[in-house]
Amino acid sequence: MKFTDFEKLAFQYNLIPVYEVITADLLTPVLAYLKIRERDSHCFLLESVEGKEVLGRYSFIGKDPKKFFFNYGKCLTVSENGQETVLKENLFDYIRREINLRRSPVLDELPFFTGGLVGYIGYENISLIENVIAPGEYECENPDSILGFYETLVAFDHYKNQIILITNVSVDGNTNLESAYKQAKEKLSELRQELASTVNYRSDFSLTGKVESNIDADEFNELVLESKKRIAEGDIFQIVLSRRFSSGYEGDLLNVYRALRILNPSPYMYFLEFGDRLTVIGTSPENLVKVKNYVVETMPIAGTRKRGKTPEEDRELESELVNDPKERAEHVMLLDLGRNDLGRVCRYNSINAVQQMSVQRYSHVMHMVSRVEGRLDDGKDCVDALQACFPAGTVTGAPKIKAMQLIKGYEKQSRNVYAGAIGHIDFSGNLDMCIAIRTLFAGKNRIHWQAGAGIVADSIPELEEMEIRNKSEVLCSALQYAGGIDEDTCS
Repeated sequence: MKFTDFEKLAFQYNLIPVYEVITADLLTPVLAYLKIRERDSHCFLLESVEGKEVLGRYSFIGKDPKKFFFNYGKCLTVSENGQETVLKENLFDYIRREINLRRSPVLDELPFFTGGLVGYIGYENISLIENVIAPGEYECENPDSILGFYETLVAFDHYKNQIILITNVSVDGNTNLESAYKQAKEKLSELRQELASTVNYRSDFSLTGKVESNIDADEFNELVLESKKRIAEGDIFQIVLSRRFSSGYEGDLLNVYRALRILNPSPYMYFLEFGDRLTVIGTSPENLVKVKNYVVETMPIAGTRKRGKTPEEDRELESELVNDPKERAEHVMLLDLGRNDLGRVCRYNSINAVQQMSVQRYSHVMHMVSRVEGRLDDGKDCVDALQACFPAGTVTGAPKIKAMQLIKGYEKQSRNVYAGAIGHIDFSGNLDMCIAIRTLFAGKNRIHWQAGAGIVADSIPELEEMEIRNKSEVLCSALQYAGGIDEDTCS
């Protein structure tokens, strides 16, 4: 970017992306991430696989957040320049306020994401939207959310085999534009030097101790039977019950991400490091909500089969899935719930199911997927869309509020990261969040993963428990591949 281009944009916007393009033929996103995190403990790596295991166009690495914030219920803590400030402010209101303070251009030559908020919003933040649980009711060592404002990015363009280095510059009427531009170019030069540096990496990882679950298989089966009673009584139509698995670990968690991206390439792949506080690792197949140019999209996934051992068996399982009355009824229920969620924030008659009950295949399972779109109503923004869809009906059940109230009583601890949202909100008001499934999260010495199954009137407890095992299998395989566990540990 030339200074003259920067100067023109500074008259219209208050946050300008300054960028440089370099070749990427000798660098991969994982290697670049290794080099970046040598100097920064708050970093992220976002990747995507589109279609049949084709790497998405862009991979993003973020570093050095200008500030980050986290909340426990209604208590919001903002960390900036080494100082922490505690606010009594709703998380979603704070996000909206911060995004609205910034006006950033959308440039054709840059990726769709040039900086913004990146992190997770945990399941229990529903307490800030609906009266389901009291804010802060669950005691949890992990915050209900952690997000950072990332103004410096490394973007890999896999189509052009280029790396785009981006740093965002804040300007106002008093800014010396030449000085600000010069400082941005110096920052990009330092970033380029980081990527050219050498790095030592020990790819060691292992689990320590036994894998434990918060709910054993027998307890889960009893909960399925209890849920079926509530369905028969008319309280709910469906409920998603989950089990959490936990273990001690030692070594580098990046090795788990490396294994997971090989074993289960997905539309949403992420490795988020929040210093010593928490690391989040995942390859989620399911979009929660996406907002781009005022178009809102949600993609409910409901209906699962294990992958076949042969192409013929795979096709047979697909036919079984799409023709299963139970699976179809469950999917239609959650598709309607997705329509209803968008109806809260989209223009009347703008909502359409543009894709219904198609089958998408992943490494260990296949799913039925639909896609619903609508156009944001006047006066609504991306945060409204996020609140309307949060959390997804595919991880709660229907009706959503009643299902969540029952989940609160059935499950023994907070879901925290699981079933929440992970992704980014950019400085132009666009948003892309996935559902935190097929996801692991870890503190200093404990790692957790969780999976759920949708319970309906004719559910068979043992089959629902098997669905949880099938969904967990890829995570267990990644831990094993990373050097952590024996083949039978996650049984």
